[in-house]
Amino acid sequence: MRVIDESCARRTIDAETQLCAVIGNPIEHSLSPAIHNAAFEAAGLNFVYLAFRVEDVRACLAGMRAMPSFRGLSVTIPHKLAVMEHLDEIDPMAEHVGAVNTVCHASGRLIGTTTDGPGALRAIENAGVSLDGKRVLFIGAGGAVRSAAFAVAEMTACSQVTILGRTQSRVNSLVRDLREKTKAAVEGRRLPEDLSAAMVAHEVIINGTPLGMFPNSVNDTPVPKELLSRDHVVFDMVYRPTKTRLVQEAERAGCKIVPGIEMLIHQAALQFETWTGVRAPIQAMRSVVFSHWEAQQ
Repeated sequence: MRVIDESCARRTIDAETQLCAVIGNPIEHSLSPAIHNAAFEAAGLNFVYLAFRVEDVRACLAGMRAMPSFRGLSVTIPHKLAVMEHLDEIDPMAEHVGAVNTVCHASGRLIGTTTDGPGALRAIENAGVSLDGKRVLFIGAGGAVRSAAFAVAEMTACSQVTILGRTQSRVNSLVRDLREKTKAAVEGRRLPEDLSAAMVAHEVIINGTPLGMFPNSVNDTPVPKELLSRDHVVFDMVYRPTKTRLVQEAERAGCKIVPGIEMLIHQAALQFETWTGVRAPIQAMRSVVFSHWEAQQ
């Protein structure tokens, strides 16, 4: 028998309720409904958040446009690119990244943004780290790195952005786009050949590879522990486990650490603020994530 969450049952759903949702395919694994519904309740807002498995993106966006109370969308794999052609306006950073993960319905217009990169940057800043004047090394050259690298290049005064990856064509493409679309100093390097030298030359290390992720590679790390020093800030985008092997070894080496869960929370917080205009209740969102994972242990 299914157990009803009494706190949700007490919420009033009426004609004034605003709808937000996450779309993707598959979508069953998403924590977004739990995170956002907890945030709406903590903030006392008449909003509800659902998850929809969507194949027809055009029809989905047309339905959103037709319903004024359909306020916001989170967009996940595989639709972050496909939604873009159905929007009225796209934030410049999302255009540069080439992906939208957030849609806001405002006065009949659908506006697309990305909170992935800005969420990563907010996680770093909330850890007390300023990137101004810093040399930032990204390990990996996939979509997560692309989003974060554009945020770092466009929103900070970092002195250097370096992309370190195994697939040279992907590294070259990202480096070219960053140079063309931002004013940051950018270079590309090869992984693993250039890892040791790059670690010495950079203060901030950001892992954007899946190494260390639950459940398949929890014993792996992209950075051997002997390359870590107390002068490094280490941010691992992998958010499960909450402390990856990289984060644990960086902590033991005396590094300043930023766990990936903070990116997960802060990108969701930026979505919440985009849709509501209200400061996100970060602690309520964080508590939901930890409670969900503890229940699965």
